Amino acid sequence: MATERHLRILDEGRGDYLKVDPDGFRDWVGTKNRAMTPKLMTAAEAVSRFVADGDYITWECNYLQRGPSAVLREIVRQKKRRLWACGKFTWVAVALLVDAGCVDRADMGFFMGGPGLNRAVLEGRLKVWEYSNVVMTNRVRAGAMGLSFVQVRSLGGTTNFPHSAAKLIEDPYTGEPTVIVPALNPDVAIIHVHQADVYGNARIFGAGISDVDSAMASKKVVISTEEIIDTEDIRHNPGLTKIPFYAVDAVVHQPFGAYPGECPGHYASDSEHVGEVFTAMNRDKLGAYLQKWIYAYDSEEEMLEKAVGRVRLAELERRSTRKEGFRP
Repeated sequence: MATERHLRILDEGRGDYLKVDPDGFRDWVGTKNRAMTPKLMTAAEAVSRFVADGDYITWECNYLQRGPSAVLREIVRQKKRRLWACGKFTWVAVALLVDAGCVDRADMGFFMGGPGLNRAVLEGRLKVWEYSNVVMTNRVRAGAMGLSFVQVRSLGGTTNFPHSAAKLIEDPYTGEPTVIVPALNPDVAIIHVHQADVYGNARIFGAGISDVDSAMASKKVVISTEEIIDTEDIRHNPGLTKIPFYAVDAVVHQPFGAYPGECPGHYASDSEHVGEVFTAMNRDKLGAYLQKWIYAYDSEEEMLEKAVGRVRLAELERRSTRKEGFRP
């Protein structure tokens, strides 16, 4: 006979969190158009239409490896404001968005600090709540599953816990203490992929983090892609589709969309540029970096043409040594 237990909250963090509303999210998803409608548009149009001031945004991978860097730079270019960032498995993107005045709140799984971020926190321009990469990933997965919270076997007893929205409870099944965290349904997910058709059926090859979970957990999904492929190719081998068209709101054809990071199977990272942005972070020079690489150009294509050049891009393609497994 099972013993009757009551849920007891033993301790809880003081962090803020995005409102948990799985039923509201289900209603939102239920209104999305599931027709095979072409969604191809520019990065500028995608950001203008689907990233609103005050949105909670998440993105997959990072500025060094298959991150949606071009779309993130467009967010900076359009001067979006009051964004809340899901900073998991990332490096410099949060700092760029904060320095540009786009982000004023961040859930931290992992992102790099620096003088600019430290000053933003001390001056009250940035609020940060602390988790871990795995906990943030589990929060996104819980959102994709339609849950309101998820149990995690970490975070309790850490210095992060008081600065999170986690709760320490008595497990109603075992009686032991365990940690729960709120599920996460971002307003926007931004994901860079290897291939997609115009409807949003997307293929990702090689390692990833939570691409599918982010797409299925978010209200709006912006896909940038190295290649646009024919839908007949998708139908010929449907098992390669990672993100289905009905989850996607915008498809941006963006070759070199992960620059200066790598997109495995297409091009290597630009080590000189990577060194430049890390130096800018550490020496409090991100303002100059933003001006040089973003504000000086009206589009990503203009930046790649004038600031990087076709010769350099071709060299990055030649330097990409990982080919097998990154093509169908």
